[in-house]
Amino acid sequence: MTNAEDPSKFERQRQEKLSRIKELGVEPYGGRYEGAEPAEGIKGGFKEDDPTQQARGAGRITLLRDIGKLIFMTLRDRSGTIQVGLSKKLLAGQWQLAKLLELGDTIGAAGQLGKTKTGEITIWADEVTLLSKCLLPPPEKFHGLADIDQRYRQRYVDLWANPEVMERFKARSAVIGTIRELLTSKGFLEVETPMMQAIAGGAAAKPFITHHNSLDMDLFLRISPELFLKRLLVGGMERVFEVNRNFRNEGLSRRHNPEFTMLEVYQAYADYNVMMDLTEEVISLCVEKHCGGRQVQFGEFAIDFTRPWRRAKYAELLKEYAGCDIDDMEAVRAKARKLNMDEADMDDAVAVNEVFEATVEENLIAPTFVIDYPAALCPLARRKKDNPKLAARFELFIARMELANAYTELNDPAEQYENFLTQLRGQEESLTKMDNDYITALKYGMPPAGGLGIGIDRLIMVLTGAASIRDVVLFPLLRPVRS
Repeated sequence: MTNAEDPSKFERQRQEKLSRIKELGVEPYGGRYEGAEPAEGIKGGFKEDDPTQQARGAGRITLLRDIGKLIFMTLRDRSGTIQVGLSKKLLAGQWQLAKLLELGDTIGAAGQLGKTKTGEITIWADEVTLLSKCLLPPPEKFHGLADIDQRYRQRYVDLWANPEVMERFKARSAVIGTIRELLTSKGFLEVETPMMQAIAGGAAAKPFITHHNSLDMDLFLRISPELFLKRLLVGGMERVFEVNRNFRNEGLSRRHNPEFTMLEVYQAYADYNVMMDLTEEVISLCVEKHCGGRQVQFGEFAIDFTRPWRRAKYAELLKEYAGCDIDDMEAVRAKARKLNMDEADMDDAVAVNEVFEATVEENLIAPTFVIDYPAALCPLARRKKDNPKLAARFELFIARMELANAYTELNDPAEQYENFLTQLRGQEESLTKMDNDYITALKYGMPPAGGLGIGIDRLIMVLTGAASIRDVVLFPLLRPVRS
């Protein structure tokens, strides 16, 4: 189809065929279809020495060659593809229907299983059932659905037009399943916590606001489940995890979608070192099980996941890449100005972190745990005993992206109360939102614990080589199409 052609022309042609199908007395939108086997199962079960073998499959027509009295088509289902051969001889009573089938239609086909002269396993159909008529031109008609924005908007087409996209989302599901299995085997209990919250706590982010009519109160879509999960530690659930949806009213980018998936894990009687080991174990298992080894190609980077991973102190990395000491605020602020940052209205810890993000993160390619952050940035984390200026916190970076964040959790209610009152200058959003009920929970006594959050979307990006977070989210948020 050229740019000058009208897509509606192809739709009109398909509508005409739809009418002819109805005139044949055929229901164009089918119904229950029993006994269909997966395409790959049919091919895997083929027996060369059994000329009577029968097969029954169903799927969408993605290739079609009509050579007169023979029609060859490729059906795609959830498992893969299978060729179907239609002959006028075998389908005499349905031949008119067969000639009206088109790319994109969904059909069922049953008949003898054999091979063509070229050796391709084929269902030689003696029965065809139309299950759903496709009325819009399939991607082959408009350049293979290569337009990235259109692919995101029409994921329902992208999934069958581009098999690698389907495989990526199958991999996503499998990875999450692997994570669940591992944590459950270690005695963690999967839980669900509120997605609508009266206080947007647990993270430094701008929330989405909604309103409950019956209670006449504003609520926030959660930016983090952290404070509810730690309440469960107080309640005696010593090992909990949640694969959760979070919502942050922030910008869009290759690495950010306002709605995203996190894994959060909390373990009583642990600390951030235990969480580091658990993070390595979880991600390494996913790499080995779903990527076939310990190395993954992500863009230009060959990422080696061989354990143990690098553990580097925040202050040492700042010195290495920014060239300034974390305690030399004059040097840090000078560096910030050199990076065109307006540091005058930033508290020291904020200025340090802005410089860190601008100079260090782009150098963290191999899996790297950045440990011991400035405590002022971490109001929910416990301070290190040997240096109270630092928090027992790590972030994991892979391929220049933050993939995980973890603390030794703060469980002192008095200190937590004071931290909630502290607002750092220069932070666009703050973690310091008073949650009196959470303080009450801490007063009942929360066991020492380690807590961990892993960004599932970014992890899937790395494991599947996806360049954008939109490639691993089925229906990413997009700007509206303007007519």
